[in-house]
This record gives sequence, structure tokens and C-alpha cells, in this order.
Amino acid sequence: MNDEPLNEKPDMTLGFLKKQDLYGMSVGDLEERIEALKTEVLRCEAALNDRGNTRSEAEKLFKF
Repeated sequence: MNDEPLNEKPDMTLGFLKKQDLYGMSVGDLEERIEALKTEVLRCEAALNDRGNTRSEAEKLFKF
């Protein structure tokens, strides 16, 4: 069972990430960070796509 509270405000740590000093990070750390961010972008795009599909299906259902 998922113990996360419903309707909790999303953790937008991008503000923190944007402030981090990248100069002190190794090449490997930077590559790992880039891959993690790319994966997160794909996950967000998939969520947007799913929501768009749900909306268009609902509009078709209720369209007169």
C-alpha cells in the first residue's frame, strides 16, 4: 500500500538543483545527473500525454 498522502504538493526540487554549483562535480556525476533529468523529463511527458488522452476520451464521451 502506498503511504504517501493524497493531494500533497509536489516536491519541486528543481529550484534547489538550479542553485547547485556544477563546477565541483565530476564528469561522471554530471553524466549521471543528466541521465536522471532526461528520465524525469520523459516521465513528465508521459504523464502529460496520458492526461491529454484521458481528457480527449472524456470529451468524446460527453460530446452531444
